[in-house]
Amino acid sequence: MSIQLNHTIVHARDSLASATFLSDILGLAAPVRFGPFHGVELDNGVTLDFLSHDGDIAVEHYAFLVSEEDFAAIFGRIRQRGLPYWADPGHQHPGKINHNDGGRGLYWNNPDGHYLEIITRPYGSGA
Repeated sequence: MSIQLNHTIVHARDSLASATFLSDILGLAAPVRFGPFHGVELDNGVTLDFLSHDGDIAVEHYAFLVSEEDFAAIFGRIRQRGLPYWADPGHQHPGKINHNDGGRGLYWNNPDGHYLEIITRPYGSGA
């Protein structure tokens, strides 16, 4: 058996709202309730399990490798919602995308402040 990531827990102020935000933006199936979690399943079988949390939330980073076509669709949904986005994780280049490794990428935040990223080429894979 190979080692694969199966799921991770994402703390949120409102697990359903945060899970729905992600599934809507990425164009994935609606979240599925499992115990206290609202799970968003990615196309590679990994699930992000959102869990409501009342205390401070440590901001995490979640990067998604997407096709050029999916990038265009996701970017369209980000712009349609008027969400701020950046070309870099430090938020130094607002309203821009990056072209790292010959692909495209951008960052935006979810309602809890987590850094979300879409890229069309894995880092280190291109020019």
